[in-house]
Amino acid sequence: MTKVYGTGTYDFRRHRVAEYPVEASALPPEKTPTPESNIASSITLAEIQRDRLTKIADSNWTITQDKKPFSPDLVKEIYHTELTVKGGRKPVPLQRVMILEVSQYLENYLWPNFDPEASSFEHVMSMILMVNEKFRENVAAWICFYDRKDMFKAFLDRVLRLKEGRSWTIPEKINYLLFMINAFQSLEDEIVSKKVLRLAGLQCWHCLSYGRFQMELCLNPDLIKKWKKIAKKAKEAAKRGESFDTSTMLEVNFLRHLIEEFLEVLDCKVFPQPNSEVDDGLDITLEGVNDASVLYCERFMEFLIDLLSQLPTRRYIKPVVADVAVVAKCHLSALYRHEKGKLFAQLVDLLQFYEGFEIDDHLGRQMTDDEVLQAHYDRFQSFQLLAFKKIPKLRELALANVGAINRRADLSKKLSVLTPEELRDLVCRKLKLISVDDPCSNRVDFLIEVMVSFFERQQSQKEAINALPLYPNEQIMWDESLVPSINYTGEGCLALPKLNLQFLTLHDYLLRNFNLFRLESTYEIREDIQEAVPHLLAHINNEGEPAFRGWSRMAVPIKEFKITEVKQPNIGEVKPSAVTADVTFSISSYKSQIRSEWNALKEHDVLFLLSIRPSFEPLSAEEAANATVPQRLGLQYVRGCEIIEMRDEEGILMNDFTGRIKRDEWKPPKGDLRTVTVALDTAQYHMDVGDIAEKGAEDIYGTFNILMRRKPKENNFKAILESIRDLMNETCIVPDWLHDIFLGYGNPSAAQWTNMPDLLETVDCKDTFLDADHVRESFPDYQVCFVNQDGIENLQPSPPFKIKLPRNLKGKAHALPGSENSTIVSADAVGMPEVHSERDKLIVEAYIPPDPGPYPRDQPKRNSVRFTPTQVAAIISGVQPGLSMVVGPPGTGKTDTAVQVLNVLYHNCPSQRTLIITHSNQALNDLFEKIMQRDVPARYLLRLGQGEQELATDLDFSRQGRVNAMLVRRLELLSEVERLARSLQLPEDVGYTCETAGYFWLLHVYSRWEQFLAACAANQDKPTFVQDRFPFKEFFSDTPQPVFTGQSFEKDMRAAKGCFRHLKTVFQELEECRAFELLKSTVDRSNYLMTKQAKIVAMTCTHAALKRKDFLQVGFKYDNLLMEESAQILEIETFIPMLLQRQEDGYARLKRCILIGDHHQLPPVVKNMAFQKYSHMDQSLFTRFVRLGIPYIELNAQGRARPSLARLYNWRYRELGDLPNVKENAVFHKANAGFSYDYQLVDVPDYNGRGESAPSPWFYQNEGEAEYIVSVYMYMRLLGYPANKISILTTYNGQKLLIRDVINRRCVPYDFIGPPHKVATVDKFQGQQNDFILLSLVRTRFVGHLRDVRRLIVAMSRARLGLYVFCRRSLFEQCYELQPTFRLLLERPDCLALNVEEATSLTNRPVGETGPVSLVGGPEEMQAIVNFKMHQVYQARMTCHVEYPAHPESVPEQSVEQNVIPLSHRMASDKTAVEDGAQDTGPSESMESTKVPADDGEMSVARHSNGGVDGEDQRVDSGGLGTSTGSMKVPHDDGEMLVASHSNGEADGEDQRADNCEMDLENNSNVESKMEE
Repeated sequence: MTKVYGTGTYDFRRHRVAEYPVEASALPPEKTPTPESNIASSITLAEIQRDRLTKIADSNWTITQDKKPFSPDLVKEIYHTELTVKGGRKPVPLQRVMILEVSQYLENYLWPNFDPEASSFEHVMSMILMVNEKFRENVAAWICFYDRKDMFKAFLDRVLRLKEGRSWTIPEKINYLLFMINAFQSLEDEIVSKKVLRLAGLQCWHCLSYGRFQMELCLNPDLIKKWKKIAKKAKEAAKRGESFDTSTMLEVNFLRHLIEEFLEVLDCKVFPQPNSEVDDGLDITLEGVNDASVLYCERFMEFLIDLLSQLPTRRYIKPVVADVAVVAKCHLSALYRHEKGKLFAQLVDLLQFYEGFEIDDHLGRQMTDDEVLQAHYDRFQSFQLLAFKKIPKLRELALANVGAINRRADLSKKLSVLTPEELRDLVCRKLKLISVDDPCSNRVDFLIEVMVSFFERQQSQKEAINALPLYPNEQIMWDESLVPSINYTGEGCLALPKLNLQFLTLHDYLLRNFNLFRLESTYEIREDIQEAVPHLLAHINNEGEPAFRGWSRMAVPIKEFKITEVKQPNIGEVKPSAVTADVTFSISSYKSQIRSEWNALKEHDVLFLLSIRPSFEPLSAEEAANATVPQRLGLQYVRGCEIIEMRDEEGILMNDFTGRIKRDEWKPPKGDLRTVTVALDTAQYHMDVGDIAEKGAEDIYGTFNILMRRKPKENNFKAILESIRDLMNETCIVPDWLHDIFLGYGNPSAAQWTNMPDLLETVDCKDTFLDADHVRESFPDYQVCFVNQDGIENLQPSPPFKIKLPRNLKGKAHALPGSENSTIVSADAVGMPEVHSERDKLIVEAYIPPDPGPYPRDQPKRNSVRFTPTQVAAIISGVQPGLSMVVGPPGTGKTDTAVQVLNVLYHNCPSQRTLIITHSNQALNDLFEKIMQRDVPARYLLRLGQGEQELATDLDFSRQGRVNAMLVRRLELLSEVERLARSLQLPEDVGYTCETAGYFWLLHVYSRWEQFLAACAANQDKPTFVQDRFPFKEFFSDTPQPVFTGQSFEKDMRAAKGCFRHLKTVFQELEECRAFELLKSTVDRSNYLMTKQAKIVAMTCTHAALKRKDFLQVGFKYDNLLMEESAQILEIETFIPMLLQRQEDGYARLKRCILIGDHHQLPPVVKNMAFQKYSHMDQSLFTRFVRLGIPYIELNAQGRARPSLARLYNWRYRELGDLPNVKENAVFHKANAGFSYDYQLVDVPDYNGRGESAPSPWFYQNEGEAEYIVSVYMYMRLLGYPANKISILTTYNGQKLLIRDVINRRCVPYDFIGPPHKVATVDKFQGQQNDFILLSLVRTRFVGHLRDVRRLIVAMSRARLGLYVFCRRSLFEQCYELQPTFRLLLERPDCLALNVEEATSLTNRPVGETGPVSLVGGPEEMQAIVNFKMHQVYQARMTCHVEYPAHPESVPEQSVEQNVIPLSHRMASDKTAVEDGAQDTGPSESMESTKVPADDGEMSVARHSNGGVDGEDQRVDSGGLGTSTGSMKVPHDDGEMLVASHSNGEADGEDQRADNCEMDLENNSNVESKMEE
């Protein structure tokens, strides 16, 4: 297989992997799933292996020695028997397609044997199905075609002409249409886009009706030249005698034919009895609908929406769509009004929205509301003029004001006076809106629909978004076409916007993100409601009122609800300006912990009001199966609200942060009743009240009986939605240099620093370079010339350095992605001699920094990292203005690079302010802790948000902490000023305030310094002059070293200037403290700190989105934005931090945007699969920029893992090498003790006759892997590996919980084993690392979401020294996407290879040597090895305990057999023991409190399909973890030791009880017998 580079532009498809449901018909009779079972997991690997397709694959294209020759008949036979469907909605038999795709049917059979001339229709369609399948699974679809690009062009040509001369079934049309949708969504792939964009070019206007064609050219005069060129080519072709018939050209007719085919299906195929003249009263039964045709219509709407929602395809296709009046015909179709056409109707409305989008199609410019309104008036005015002149019947319409007739009903009424023929003449001939030849042009309702949709005034985007409620209601929540269930498989389309490469305008961008973010949060709220409400056990009581028997942690019954105030609407609005209500509830039934959670509710928290009305009698099983979720829950209404304030039973305010209640007056809340004052959504309230008045609907606000809260971390959606809505109401303020690139247009490198007008010509690199050789290594393309400050060549240069950067700096790191030659200098190539001697010169100035001051604290902190050439390129790019993108593969020093960018930026642009954004608090704290170690004063650093308390530092970097630090610092500095005044024999009251200190500086300090300088100028020949005459000599008498030597005037003068710099810094800091002296309130001080004082402000993206309104109010400003983990942040959460400040004079202040991330690792988390797969909501801005071809710098040397481990993932990156430390450090050269290899794939067979299981959908577990992995962990702990150096990872939550169960049962009871550092999913462990990783891949039937290569990269790159992968070999070795990694893994044995001769965690064996290999047969054998070792340890500890109780330090060396005692000491304390064991003085304190395995039988494994563990076998001894001395703790066997195990593998903490006093008799006898031994 050819090497796959990770940086080709084709490589950045959305990688979200789908799970296939298996059709019931495809299963053996006994395996047919019930509705409750998990369909996706109901076919076993054995069944797949027995399958006919698998056998065909094995003999024909799976990689084997004796493959049969290619057979076109076999392709036809597979297509007709396996890939076509007979009836139903589904276009393909999913399970059959999946088996073929996984077997690499496309890569190994269809594509290598494709011939554009000879290949059959079935061959091409089979390829189309396989490509569609790859898109559905979101794996790279076009990658296999890149070995034969010319042939791929021929394939696309063949696909585009495939419809000629053949009749197609509806499923074939759907599959073909889906291929075209996927192709138009892949415009970043050059070979795809070149072909498909031809279909959307100007030539497609040949198919327009003559009237429409004239109208379009009149509206766009610039196109006339282009059209003349096309006509000229046609004439030249005619002169040469070539046929130039536009009617046969593919570009002209392709889309027109597709649209006509769609209209035919819509009219004739959706309902079996075709009836084009559908009247309103037609009743169509459910049975009469052709499901496949409905799906085709929905897919076609999706196709047109995609074409109209990106500028390159929109420009010329929009007139084609308008010419056929697709939207009007869809509105009048029977399907639009049919209940099965609900999704179709939503898609038609979305198409109508994009057809009338507020954009100048040919300039690509957003139209303002005024321009849209003016265009509407101009259009109407010209129509009225035409009517006045030519149509007497419309005189009344012609003379009416526009406002009276631009609504649908008014316009229809005015047009109804015309006869059908007059109406047709008006629409087709006079206005030329449609062609006279259109088959629908004789329908009156159609003609009026065309007129109305053209002249009706559309609601503006701003009006629509402002009228939309921010909280979801019950109608949206359970609308499957808007908020699909978790089991969305990608088969159908949805009425959702997509986030792809390009956007029409910033409004379009914000609107799509607003809708998706709103629906994603709706989905999460819906899940919370479905979880909380059933616990309440709603029923109807004797009075016929709803009542609740149960209780729920997150929901409480409402005692009283009343609306207290409805404020008048603001001017120009119809909705009230505010609606407030009081909600009273009781917390009397809750325990203290849950009471405290309800009491912690505070201002701005979001709550939900629910109306529950259960049915009088419980639903039968059949009714429950057919009922919707709201019907099952009895849920009537859902409304959101925001807390204004909360009061206790006595009406006293709780949780007040506004200062109304002083701290010393605070009292704990009284009573059980709580009353919250809430703000209701005014838009929703207005709609509800309107329904009550107009439709006589029920008063919703009188029915609420449940108040629901949500977890605070998941409940911040409203603030983010408000931020997006506010942005849509502002004139958007993206910097000009970023605007076009952001939308996906223009030159991708336009925002690179070399193309920016105001770049820094000289950069002071400060401590970036450690020495002169480091500079030479960093610029291998240049001849580096070192000069002094006066321009003379410096032969012995030393840092710091200033670099004069040429505008065209050669940076191989700056080439566009996807270039054929590698564009980054590898770390291994550093320092190699150049082939050509003539190299450009790079001027580097070595300068002597001024003396910082005489005290140690004055010395600047230094960088010690030797940055690689690409890191240096990234630092230089980051310091310069413009957009800098840095791709940081695992372990390549992204954080160090980011910190150095901040450090250099601070020193080069000290007046500028920088905002740091990360995804997680952990990453932000890592970054912050490193900044504190650089030469940036702590007073300029500020950390906002909730995570600052986790900072590993004594200093508090929160707002309050910084304010306090400034006030403390002020007192320290004023005392220094007093000391200075004393030293000058002046009164000490000059240090009373910052203001008096400022006057003291001017009058006494600075004046003395100026006099001293004047005297020095005349006495430079006297070596002791400075020492004698320095005015502040007494003040500096307490320095550690004497300041002056008296031997050299120059040296003493430099020292004197250093002393003066120290004084200047003191008074400068005092000037900065002065504001904190003048401002008295804490709020004012903290706002001043944030907006004026701090130079580097750090926060998470969530905090930025939540607090945007507050930042704008206080006037927050910043010049630079640095974003870490930017490939893990949602697109909209990346965009909002760019706009946390108001624009200045119409311009955005932002000068630099530095994005650091890795798009080859996992994307942002989106919980709903439909939003991931259909809408690509998990695409980050970073990934989109990479897909657009924007230049980036890829760091190319990793310092985390052994080079051998790095090979498992470095194929994904462009020349990822190793840093010197992983080649030179001894720890990377030694083998892992007890293991033959440093990494291995361990094949895990069925355990107790089963592989994976799924107790609930998508909750996968594999008991064999769980037991095996825990046994290996125990083996490592028994050898002495520290627990904090081992992490266990898995790809599914279900397996994580099962492993934790097994650890609780097998490891926690023994203090010398204990739990590992972390048991986590791969996704959660991203950004973390550990020395040893044990990885469980869980699946045994289908590969599942590990097919997403990004998840594989994360999984493989977490380990530093050892990685052991437990999986089913036969499944994963076949997966095409994972081959580069699994080929390396399978070069080694697939049975775990141990070196049993190594009894401790220390070995001198080199990493390449295996030593004597012992292969483990499976989990049972591994368990036996562990049991044996535990028995040895137990015996040794018992011997030690009995023989040497009084003086453990006197244990003689000879008595310790096989180093067991020092081993146990190591295991107990997690410290590395000495190699020979001689210096280990005896058992540790924790050894005296020993847990003993009852017997080998006690260590047996409980086996349950749901991953649960028997209570009897799951024993936890909470008291025996080294807390008592001289006693032995044994795992008990009584009921008190129970740890409740649930089907999801979670242990309920409340049931974890340990009784340390009682002992089971059997255990006692076991212990006694072992003591006798």
